Amino acid sequence: MSETKRKQTTTKTAKRTTTKAAPAEAKAIQPASKQARLIEMLRQPEGVTIDEIVKTLDWQAHTVRGSMSGALKKKLGFTIESQKVDGRGRVYRIAG
Repeated sequence: MSETKRKQTTTKTAKRTTTKAAPAEAKAIQPASKQARLIEMLRQPEGVTIDEIVKTLDWQAHTVRGSMSGALKKKLGFTIESQKVDGRGRVYRIAG
């Protein structure tokens, strides 16, 4: 019987090192974007309601709330105030 010779292989496992990337800095907001229009509306002293934003930007209400919470508050660092106003409902504005 013939003996089969096997090639001896070595498995090299490279250790993968993962480093956390530095948090992304806020990107410049395009002036004609819907996000820029939302910020402009929220900067008005009288504020704006969700319904007014929905009509102006042609968004759904959950998109408006998500954009304020995620993009404006978390990513861009804005502080958004809300208060209940008689005759208008809940009004939102950027504090400052």
